[in-house]
Amino acid sequence: MEGEAFSGLGNGTQLDGKVLQTFQKSFGQVQNILDQNRLLINEINQNHESKIPDKLSRNVGLIRELNNNIRRVVDLYADLSTSFNKSVEASSEGDSGGALRSDGKAGLKRNRPG
Repeated sequence: MEGEAFSGLGNGTQLDGKVLQTFQKSFGQVQNILDQNRLLINEINQNHESKIPDKLSRNVGLIRELNNNIRRVVDLYADLSTSFNKSVEASSEGDSGGALRSDGKAGLKRNRPG
């Protein structure tokens, strides 16, 4: 897969396998955080419904953790957006059909007749 380019954007844009791996890794991190947030929200709701002072106090820390997780998700999506835009820009430069390589530089795509 290393060095290969994929046209998975539907417009002929080529993305290097390393770029796709980065996207998959980031989306996996986002999903893990969202799963953790679901658990936090469930615990916060249970603590709130119990009205037990200690559990209500614990919610302060849980809500802080939830807010930090949300910030992390926003940051991950911002990084993904930036990476995606750079990949598309690099791959669409010129008429050469350049593809973004793992070193971040545009490469040439060989067009085959047929």
